Amino acid sequence: MEPIQEQDLRRVVETYSHMLLRVAMTRVPTTADAEDVVQDVFLRLMTHSPRFRDGEHEKAWLLRTTLNRAGDLCRRRRDDACLDAAESVAAEAPDYGPLLSAVRSLPQAYSAVIHLYYYEGYSIKEIARLLALPVPTVGTRLARGRERLREMLKEDDIP
Repeated sequence: MEPIQEQDLRRVVETYSHMLLRVAMTRVPTTADAEDVVQDVFLRLMTHSPRFRDGEHEKAWLLRTTLNRAGDLCRRRRDDACLDAAESVAAEAPDYGPLLSAVRSLPQAYSAVIHLYYYEGYSIKEIARLLALPVPTVGTRLARGRERLREMLKEDDIP
């Protein structure tokens, strides 16, 4: 495998870094952790030099790798620190707005699906492929996540 060319890496970073950071922030408690995850994803891209069929395959690989690395970060801590910290950061982060803060405070299974569906514009089938889940599972997580959001926003009197 030959290493990725500098101009290709630059294009990937410029095109996807903000999206990957947003996705990572749905899984990890702090912006610094999310930045570390994204940096690790780009490092993996440089060292593994995967071959992509097209732009969608490249984007899917980057998203899946980001979600996996964020999950790895939380598992390495071997406790609920990620989830607890994510909930407190979401509650203390008015710059995200109430809706995104609520999405960030959902359990990871729901927040990732909701983020990919609403914020990144993926269909349920595409999310199922990205996360290697059955389509009905993604639909169920989306529905349950919506319901939890509805309850949370109702409790906070957010329209």
